Amino acid sequence: MPDKTEVVLFDVGNTLLFPNWPRILKPLAERGITPTGDQLQATERKTKKEWDEFVLGGHRADRGFWQRFYGHLLELFDVSDSNLRQKLTDATACSANFDQIRPGTRQILERIGESYRIGVISNADGRVADVLTQCGICDCFLNVTDSGVVGHEKPHPAIFEAALRAMKAAPEKALYVGDVYCVDYAGATKAGMQALLFDVSGTYRDAGLPRVESLEELRAHLGC
Repeated sequence: MPDKTEVVLFDVGNTLLFPNWPRILKPLAERGITPTGDQLQATERKTKKEWDEFVLGGHRADRGFWQRFYGHLLELFDVSDSNLRQKLTDATACSANFDQIRPGTRQILERIGESYRIGVISNADGRVADVLTQCGICDCFLNVTDSGVVGHEKPHPAIFEAALRAMKAAPEKALYVGDVYCVDYAGATKAGMQALLFDVSGTYRDAGLPRVESLEELRAHLGC
């Protein structure tokens, strides 16, 4: 990383914490449908690519991502049910349903925190700090900026600016790590920050963008 980097800010969903799929997809399981991990990741890749094009084309970024995601997922199983799609979308919008944490997460965050000041910026429902606490990592961060509290969602510059103020950081000295190009990478760079994609699904593998696929890879990238 450039010497000027002092602050690393993290997204939460699909970066630090991951969906509790058995809980979220329970309405599908009740119909005898259980998507595989590969099917979920393929749907994620397809939706992210479409969403990037949609948002960068001038449309507003909102909960439409998950509506689109579940539209594609239900198509895989020949299910057409708008009420079911909305129920799944609503469940995914709940911060409490992103409570799956990968082994070693806290240890790696502590290691990064020895070299950089670290914080969080998340599009959430005002309760993401509670979920981070329940998962045992909230105290790793100097600040948690939640769109449900700030009143603006990424990629709006106001949420990045709020986090930078809280961290007392200049934008050019801050790196943002998140999983969606149009929301995280483009939003952060528009706010004057550095950015890196956390690309577990491999959506951006061939896009020529700075990216990692794990926190361990991020730690090595940061040189700490």
